[in-house]
Amino acid sequence: MSAPELRDWLQGGQSQSSGWHKSDSSDTETIGHESGRKIVSILEHNPEKDPSQYETDDIQHMRKVVAYCKRHLAQEETAKRNTQSKSYKSLKNWGHDALKD
Repeated sequence: MSAPELRDWLQGGQSQSSGWHKSDSSDTETIGHESGRKIVSILEHNPEKDPSQYETDDIQHMRKVVAYCKRHLAQEETAKRNTQSKSYKSLKNWGHDALKD
């Protein structure tokens, strides 16, 4: 997803309806939603995707994102069949629209 697409998704109500919450926090934001905000920031700070412009934290976070998406896509096909499923919404929070594969 592009930064504007992800930002728009995160601002909508559906993005808040899936995912895990941090166990040590009273914050209502899910882990995936927080990740999505970080992804938007990374994409906006390096729109040309120049590898030399990424910071170590950016690379670490994006590796976490890739691992999450790969693991969840391998575990189930629900996200590709049902756009109202928690799987689809959660993956979108992590910047992956399963319908765009």
